[in-house]
Amino acid sequence: MKKIITLAAAATISATTLFGTAYARPMPAQPHPWDHRVKCETKDPDDRKIVARYGNSEFGWRHFTGRHNIKKCSTLYAALHGKVDRKFEQGRKLEYDAVVFETGVPRPRQVKITVVVWQARKSLDNRYDAGRGNTIGVITAYCHNQQGNKCPAWAKL
Repeated sequence: MKKIITLAAAATISATTLFGTAYARPMPAQPHPWDHRVKCETKDPDDRKIVARYGNSEFGWRHFTGRHNIKKCSTLYAALHGKVDRKFEQGRKLEYDAVVFETGVPRPRQVKITVVVWQARKSLDNRYDAGRGNTIGVITAYCHNQQGNKCPAWAKL
């Protein structure tokens, strides 16, 4: 019996040495599927309908609420109710800026917010489609001059 156990152990060791050990490789993290439902909706001064879709971890509400600490639609509205500050990609990518002030304190702080909007049905890589007659809407929103472009807690309107 001792010989059988010794031979089995030797066979296992040599097989492991020759072929390596088998292990399950973890699956790469996939972003959540893109949720095209609308969270917020407004119009800018040029009468463009602008929506903020739930999106996923790459862009949309789920992206900027977690990554950039913007938790309310009213924070977006502060920028979206102003004129377009920059246009890119033949006018499909729009950027709006606003300054948010801290209220209720003797020396208020301020922070600049930028809201980026994709005013087209599909993304450039065609991975995302808002559907016929719709636009993708707000891609991201963030605060300038903050660590990781994360807005401070007081910047929530």
